[in-house]
Amino acid sequence: MDTEHILEKGSGRINEDALVMEENMFGVFDGATSLDRTLFDGCKTGGMLASSTACSVFAKNGFPLAKLARIANREIGETMRFHGVDGSARERLWSTSAAVARVEDQSLEWVQAGDAAIVLIYKDRSHKVLVDQPDHDYETLSIWKKMASTSQVTIGEALAEQIKKTRQGMNRSYGVLNGERRAEGFIHSGVESLDKVTDILLFTDGLQLPSTTPTPRKGFDDLVRHYLSLGLSGLRDRIRRVEKKDPLCREYPRFKCHDDIAAISIRL
Repeated sequence: MDTEHILEKGSGRINEDALVMEENMFGVFDGATSLDRTLFDGCKTGGMLASSTACSVFAKNGFPLAKLARIANREIGETMRFHGVDGSARERLWSTSAAVARVEDQSLEWVQAGDAAIVLIYKDRSHKVLVDQPDHDYETLSIWKKMASTSQVTIGEALAEQIKKTRQGMNRSYGVLNGERRAEGFIHSGVESLDKVTDILLFTDGLQLPSTTPTPRKGFDDLVRHYLSLGLSGLRDRIRRVEKKDPLCREYPRFKCHDDIAAISIRL
């Protein structure tokens, strides 16, 4: 296997993404801070603590991945309780998305939660997204698309209540690892054949190509095409160039100029 990885801070103060590469196991994690933006241990956000907690569980590289996801979810809950987070106020919960894969000969054991992605690319340049699910931010970004050109404030300021409404949907309409027992019902896992697979991509949504029009489901055709022609770092560079030309997120609706990126490519 030839591997490449990216772990890069976006526009925020710290990187809330994390990744793990241990022997034949690879994973990416995208932390999301509680909406009250409380800091812990002096300077750590809840999103950073959630992703790093999950990452450390998977780094032990022992149990089946689905079991490790359940353990990670419980440890996030325990870590929040240790830091005095009120779990009854769901907007205060930390969370993380996760995409983890273990390569075994001709098969791939995998687990996924949230909007982190696993994509398999085949010899004929076709691809398969292992979990194809609705984009839970579609409604928010669609509203922003209509008002962005005339807004004098950021999307976070303009749509604070809408963003809070979406966050309330955690483990109700979409899944994340956030310490809630209901998260376990949103954990996807399986085993996939690697026959005719040439590349495996795992990435958080910071590696998603910006789009001028929000869609109910994220598309990966252009992402795969650019990856095959540019490689992982070249794809990242292309994304960053597009984002830099739209720092206020008006042409390409999104939540910040640059999102954090955790990404791994595995070439077989």
